[in-house]
Amino acid sequence: MAAFLGSISDVIYTYILIALLILTGLWFTIRTGALQFRNFGTMVKMIFRSREASDGAISSFQAFAIGIASRVGTGNIAGVALAIVAGGPGAVFWMWVVALVGMATAFIEATLAQMFKIRWHDGTFRGGPAFYIERGLGSRAAGVAFALFLIFSFGISYEMVQANTIATTLDSTYGVSPWVTAVVLVALTALVVFGGLKRIARVTEYMAPIMAIVYILIALVIVVMNYDQILSIFQLIIASAFGLQQGVAGVGGGILAAILNGSRRGLFSNEAGEGSAPNAASTAQVSHPAKQGFIQAMGVFVDTILVCSATAFIILNSMGSGVYVPGQETDLTGAALTINAAASQLGGWISPVLVILILVFCYSSIIGNFAYAEVNVDFLSRGKISSEKLLGVIATASVFIGAIAALKAVWNFADITMAGMALINLVAILLLGKWALGALKDYREDPERPFVATGNKNMPGELPTDIWVERETPNA
Repeated sequence: MAAFLGSISDVIYTYILIALLILTGLWFTIRTGALQFRNFGTMVKMIFRSREASDGAISSFQAFAIGIASRVGTGNIAGVALAIVAGGPGAVFWMWVVALVGMATAFIEATLAQMFKIRWHDGTFRGGPAFYIERGLGSRAAGVAFALFLIFSFGISYEMVQANTIATTLDSTYGVSPWVTAVVLVALTALVVFGGLKRIARVTEYMAPIMAIVYILIALVIVVMNYDQILSIFQLIIASAFGLQQGVAGVGGGILAAILNGSRRGLFSNEAGEGSAPNAASTAQVSHPAKQGFIQAMGVFVDTILVCSATAFIILNSMGSGVYVPGQETDLTGAALTINAAASQLGGWISPVLVILILVFCYSSIIGNFAYAEVNVDFLSRGKISSEKLLGVIATASVFIGAIAALKAVWNFADITMAGMALINLVAILLLGKWALGALKDYREDPERPFVATGNKNMPGELPTDIWVERETPNA
C-alpha cells in the first residue's frame, strides 16, 4: 500500500503539480508587476508594523508567526539535505527560483483570504481557500472538498509525521522510549490546542521567530568561518543547477534531478499555492487585505530563502571535511547529514543544540498545523456545533499514534491529499485572482487608505462582505 500510494504521489507531483505551481507563480509575478521585488521593502515593514489587534482579534504578526510555525519544520533541515544529496548543489538554485515566484502566489491567496473572511463568534476571523471558494466561486461542494483534504493532511497525518520525527530523533540520539515521548507530546500539545486560535497565536508569536533566528545565526557563523568559500559555493550552485560542471550532480542524475528536487523541496516547504497558509492569514486584523498579502509573501522568503538556505550552506561548507561529497552516496540522510555537517565545522557541542532545535521545529509545526485544521473544521460546522474540542482530541491522538507507529503509508496518502487541496486552491486563485489584483491596485494608489469594498472602482464587482464596508482608523 505504501509503495502504491507513493507511486501515485510521484506522478501527481512530478508531472502535474510542480509545473502548475511554477506556472501560476510566474503568471501572478507578471500580473502583480513582480511585487516580490517591487514591494520587498513594504513586506519587511509590514511584519514589524502591527503587533496589536483590537476586539480580541489576532494581529497580523501573530498570523505571520502561525504561518511560519507550520512552514518551518523538519523539511527545512531534513528535506533540504535530501534534495541536495539527490539533486546536487544545483537543487538549491531551483529552490530559490520557485520561492521567488511563489511569493507572488502567496500574496494572491493571502489577500483573497482576507477579502472573503468572516467574523467569528469569539472576536477572531475565519477565512482561507474553503471560504473564498464558497463565497467567491459559489461552490460549497468544492470548499468542503478542500476543507476535508486539509483536515486530513494538517489535522491528522502531518501531526503524526512530526510526532514520529521527534520520537525517532530522541530514541536514536538519547535512547528515550517512544512511549515516553508520546505521553509528553500529548501533554504539551493539549496545553496549546485546547486553548483555541488565540492561545496558538500567543505561543507561536515568540516560538516561531526565535527558532528561525537561532538556526539562521548558526548557519551565519559557519559561513563567516568559511568566508573565503562563499564565492566558490555560489559558483558551485549555479554550475550544478545548469549542468555546467561535471562531478557536482546529485545521486539522482544531472540537471533534471537538480530541478525536480530543488523545486519540490522549495514548493512544499514554503507552501505557496497549496492553500494552507491563507488559513492563518485570514485570522489577522488589518486595515487593508493587501497588507496581510505582503506579510505572507515574506513568510515564503523567510522559509526558503533564509531557513532552507541556512541548511544548504551548512551542508555545502562541509565538503572540505568530507561529510558531504557531491554525487556520492552517503549513509547520512536527512537531518543526520545537516547535524554532522554542522558538527564538522563547529564541533560536537552543536549536535545536541541542533537536535533540540529540530524538536522545537517539529512541535511548532504540530501547533501551526492544528490552527489550519481548526479553521476548516469551523468552515464545515458553520459554527453550529462546538467541533474544536473534537478536533483537539483527534489531533492529540494523532500525535500519540505518530510517536509510536511506522507511518510510511500515512505519509504517502497525506501527500496525495495535499496535492488534492493544492489543485483545488490553484484553480480557485486563478479564477479569483482579479479580486486580489484589484486590492493591490487599491493599496498602491494610497497605502495609508483603509480598504473599503463597497463602490470601490478597483474591484471587479461587489465583494460579498460585511467587514470591508466602513473606513476605520488604520491599525496594521
